[in-house]
Amino acid sequence: MKMSAQHIFDTAPLGSLITFSTGEPRPPERFTRILRAWNEQNGMGRLVEKVAGRDGAYPSPATFALHLGNYGSQGIIVMKVRRIYTITSQLRFEVAEKPRTGMVRILSRRDGREELHHLAPDLAAAEAWSAEHRYHDAVIEEVLDPDMVLPPVRLGRVA
Repeated sequence: MKMSAQHIFDTAPLGSLITFSTGEPRPPERFTRILRAWNEQNGMGRLVEKVAGRDGAYPSPATFALHLGNYGSQGIIVMKVRRIYTITSQLRFEVAEKPRTGMVRILSRRDGREELHHLAPDLAAAEAWSAEHRYHDAVIEEVLDPDMVLPPVRLGRVA
């Protein structure tokens, strides 16, 4: 089922695989430039971050980030590729896969921002990863069934 960016922000749990598309059909291989542009707007990524919108002097809409891939060699990641979408995006989104029950998320939460650092298959793997990759504000959270989603709190200035 195709969803809006707002619906993904509100309901998709961190760690979900999300597809995004313009709704246009894929062009033939022989149209290389058109195909390259189409691939920029159509693909799949893991939901790794949600940031609440802000009101006040510098308002901004809520956003979410999809992790598209890592680049590097010999086990060393040189670059992580993420794409950030606002809840007003006109693209079509779909949850392709949610994290399974028993999987464990390693997260950080601060200032209306929720970020997934790692999605482990079980608690032992999460603890091993956490010992190797130190995040001072990390939270280990087991995926429950059904996975409840609470959007980050909305930040704003009090008048």
